[in-house]
Amino acid sequence: MGFTAIARVTEDRWITCSSKDDLGFGLGPGDELKVETTICNEIRASSEMVVIDDVRRSGIYCNHPTPAMYGFRSYISLPIRLPDGTFFGTLCAIDPEPRELSTPQITGLFRICADLIGSSIDTAMRLDRTEADLGSERGIAKLREEFIAVVGHDLRNPIAALASGLNILARRRRNDPEPMLHELQVVVHRMSALVENLVDFATGQLGGEISVDTGQAVDLRALVEDAVAEVALATGRSIEVGLDLPERVPGDRTKLGQMLSNLLVNAATHGDAERPIVVKGVTEPDVVRIDVINGGPTIPAAMLDGIFDPYVRGASVAAGGLGLGLHIAAQIARAHGGRIAVRSENDETSFSVRLPHRADG
Repeated sequence: MGFTAIARVTEDRWITCSSKDDLGFGLGPGDELKVETTICNEIRASSEMVVIDDVRRSGIYCNHPTPAMYGFRSYISLPIRLPDGTFFGTLCAIDPEPRELSTPQITGLFRICADLIGSSIDTAMRLDRTEADLGSERGIAKLREEFIAVVGHDLRNPIAALASGLNILARRRRNDPEPMLHELQVVVHRMSALVENLVDFATGQLGGEISVDTGQAVDLRALVEDAVAEVALATGRSIEVGLDLPERVPGDRTKLGQMLSNLLVNAATHGDAERPIVVKGVTEPDVVRIDVINGGPTIPAAMLDGIFDPYVRGASVAAGGLGLGLHIAAQIARAHGGRIAVRSENDETSFSVRLPHRADG
């Protein structure tokens, strides 16, 4: 779909919360439409999903003023409700061309996404209320980490179910791919990575350590290649790879994959989009070294000193994120008996992971 948005809809206002605009529609966060000109206003009143495969073939909407006003032929919108049933707004998408949207698979996926969005909004609102009620900065911090841990665990199952459903649909449509499925898979991948980082961070803040199973024999080359393929697909960035790594290293495959993904996403987010990301892997006497290198402005020395601290974000704040990816990556490396070093000079930044390639003892 050319334009997709999460909107806050009230009796007298339609406000963009978030949008993906491939049509040049011009609506970003905070922008508004006249609510009376939107179908979302009708959804607020009816609480029913509206799906239009082709306005010209719709007996209800062929003469409706809204499609002509906003120039769309296909449309889907459904209510976003908080867990207590309160109406928040809508998840809506439009396209100037007809689209097959009324299938159970597509409407089901939109329902799941709307439910997840409603839960996330409710979580954020509850966290804001909780922080406002606490007078102690220490109490706020402790409650925040406990809250993040609980929310992270609660979100894992629905996200995993959504990812599984998308994968099944993608396999069924292998010979006739649906672009929307890929877009949803990318979103779910980002949501899953964010939840894993939140849970790991909260665990560390609450006095625990990131749990790793270093008894596994990990094919590090395959792990790097999988992470590269996943991030390249999700970000559209070019990634060059050169690896000379041992067949197996002791470690936790899942956590090492998370570490690599965090480093690659960081490079894709903050690096120069016109220059490829470079990944190198070499074997040294006692360690394996993996370098993730991106072009872009040199990071100031003062920022390098705290770059692995939580909530630290670079200049590309508009890209979003909580600033936990590098912190979690460093924690995972440390849990494996390794470390991550950073170097930034001459418009190039390199993160170097060193991991032991022999089990202790």
